[in-house]
Amino acid sequence: MVGAGDGLNEVVRAQLVGGTLDSLTSFAVKWKEIEKMERNRKDCYDEAVNVARQRNPFKPTFGASPPLLVGRDELLQDFSEALEAGPGAPARATIYTGARGTGKTVMLNAAQEEARTRGWLVVAETATPGLLERLTTEHLPRLLTQQDPKAKQRTLSSFTVPGSLGGGLAWDTTEQHPAVPGLRSQATDLCNILAAQETGLVISVDELHRDLLDELVKLCTVVQHAFREGLELAFLGAGLPATVSDLLSESVLTFMRRAERHELGRVGDDDVALAIQRPILDEGRAIEDDALQECIAGTGGYPFLIQLVGYRTWQQHPKEKTITAADARVGVEQARRRLGSLVHAPEIKACSDIDKTFLLAMAKDDGASKTSDIVKRMGVTPDYANTYRVRLIERQLIESVGHGQLNFALPGLREYLREHAAIAHITP
Repeated sequence: MVGAGDGLNEVVRAQLVGGTLDSLTSFAVKWKEIEKMERNRKDCYDEAVNVARQRNPFKPTFGASPPLLVGRDELLQDFSEALEAGPGAPARATIYTGARGTGKTVMLNAAQEEARTRGWLVVAETATPGLLERLTTEHLPRLLTQQDPKAKQRTLSSFTVPGSLGGGLAWDTTEQHPAVPGLRSQATDLCNILAAQETGLVISVDELHRDLLDELVKLCTVVQHAFREGLELAFLGAGLPATVSDLLSESVLTFMRRAERHELGRVGDDDVALAIQRPILDEGRAIEDDALQECIAGTGGYPFLIQLVGYRTWQQHPKEKTITAADARVGVEQARRRLGSLVHAPEIKACSDIDKTFLLAMAKDDGASKTSDIVKRMGVTPDYANTYRVRLIERQLIESVGHGQLNFALPGLREYLREHAAIAHITP
């Protein structure tokens, strides 16, 4: 196989032998032209390699941390300062709530990583049956074994006279922390060990809901005792607004009601722009200003939609250097359709029939809905409608946008309702 350099030599040799060069000056000019051609060819090759190496940086998957977390700096700082402040800091018990796609799990991931950077140990779990068993038989025993220098002890089991057959010492090894239930004692022992290292333990539980009430009550009781005893322990939780509200209504969970509660919602346009533009630039591509504005408007500040719009927009022409406004328009349209099946469908499915009727009444309007119009369309009393208004606001499906006015909180929900539900039966 002949290389690029060999090809150049053959060209020069042919010209010299054939007498096509009139002078050394002419030779130098032609040589520079050939070198320029080779450089251009190499640049094209390098650019092709870079394009092949570029990966779509956006992650439209629930729970997956985005390439750049935006709009949550203050919340993350609150938790970080609580770890630094010591036992008693309010944010050492924090719960994040929000509708699907607002970044609850992502926020948990970020808070957990913040704790790890400070040397804290993290137990990350999900509120599913067997939570306490997993804590007491898997997570805590494993951490105790890793952190406690006395976790294993050797004891002399037998001794024989030197020189006799098989003489010498025999030792038995016993576990100090066998994998048996005992959440409070295990958590206390581990926190005391970590306190000597000036760190602590974070217990994080995602997808909080009332179905696991008994186990959550026991866990919160242990966390509450740890707080009273000044142990280096923090608790993080996350769940949908309605499920968290159900939990907080239980009298046995007074501790959880005192936790810091943050409702995650939209992020500002500047943060959206940063979340879309920087990952694109970091991957070696560019995005037109008009395209960026299309993306910003298309997301509505909704965290999951930021990733979905970014992903779909990138995918339109992934080998092109610059993302255009046309790419963004198609990407936004595709992302909105996908959002319907991923977010809107499960949210509507979880609604009661009256909840759905309320939402359908709102979907008749192109913009904000007057509460009086909703009452009229539903054919109910204002007090009756208000019960469902409060419920839907708590679920972050709708929001108050002024006195007596409501609007949808989730981008594209109005359009989804119009496309997937018959609204003609509601009196205009």
